[in-house]
Amino acid sequence: MSQDIRTPDAVGGPSGPTPRPARKRRRTGRIVLLTLLVLVLAAGGALYWGYSSLDGNIKAVDIDKALGDDRPEKLPTSGQNILVLGSDSRAGDNGDLAGGAVGGGRSDTALVVHIPEGRTQAVAVSIPRDTLVTRPECPRADGTTGPSAKRVMFNSVYAQYGPACVAKTVEAISGVRLDHYMEIDFAGFKDLVDTLGGVTVDVKQPIHDKQSGLELEAGRQRLDGTQSLAFVRTRHGVGDGSDLGRISLQQQFLTALLTEVKKQDLLSSPAKSYKIADSATKALTTDAALASLSSLSEFGRSLNGVDPQNMETIMLPVAYDKIDRNRVVAAEPQASQLWKAIREDAEIPESAKKSPATGG
Repeated sequence: MSQDIRTPDAVGGPSGPTPRPARKRRRTGRIVLLTLLVLVLAAGGALYWGYSSLDGNIKAVDIDKALGDDRPEKLPTSGQNILVLGSDSRAGDNGDLAGGAVGGGRSDTALVVHIPEGRTQAVAVSIPRDTLVTRPECPRADGTTGPSAKRVMFNSVYAQYGPACVAKTVEAISGVRLDHYMEIDFAGFKDLVDTLGGVTVDVKQPIHDKQSGLELEAGRQRLDGTQSLAFVRTRHGVGDGSDLGRISLQQQFLTALLTEVKKQDLLSSPAKSYKIADSATKALTTDAALASLSSLSEFGRSLNGVDPQNMETIMLPVAYDKIDRNRVVAAEPQASQLWKAIREDAEIPESAKKSPATGG
């Protein structure tokens, strides 16, 4: 294994052994975290006059104010673009969960969800956390400004500068202007699964991961909240141990989670619908424009025309870094082709979906 070479801004250990090339990972259908949240909250929104207390659960970040005017142009046909993060602070309730003895906050899941004009289909671009990026200038919590830095690991941006800087970094590397922001906290994610009564997944191979605490045999398994959290965190117990392999598990689990939500008749059970909406909103941070149940419900209803069969998740095409093969960089020209198609609300070419590094 090559030496772990990082800039001072990078956090987190190596991704594991050098990843081996493997087949492309794509998942079509109901696999986008945003869709899950919107459907859950829209279900609550149908009765939202009785749920006014849920507004106080939702935390807000004024992304537009933080980003200022130096942003990509909003094209008239660019559709809607939402940055969705799954955060893992490893503090408070999160620190009590398996694998929680890690300092600092981090974002372990990052999706750029693009809903084309007309809102009949959607695509989500998953950005691997170990991708080396150029981070733009970003303000710190103490009011000072951190200078731009090259070869920064993507998930370190959240840890050191917070969600607004993640949004600024995504806009800088993609040229895509973000319309909304959503973040779900891992501890709240656990509670959401427990409120649903668990989620069933098909485990392809046995998983034994001491770091995440996950022990699963192959076959269909009903996971509780703690097991589900370990399932989406694990990387050492599956595939080649790289973060890229973990992305496919996250996609698989989100499919199962949304299937479970849709299977339960929440509208016929206001009490259970309220409990699920309460768990979801307590775990949720959004941009200021979406930070109320009524706003989220209205946004959810606007997505009713999106056909789940036309939804697709694509991993940002990446290649192994030439200096440190435990890290990846955007693969060209595929990455540029992908972002260009999203900016212009155009069909994504098949060539832009091919990633030289997929992690197995």
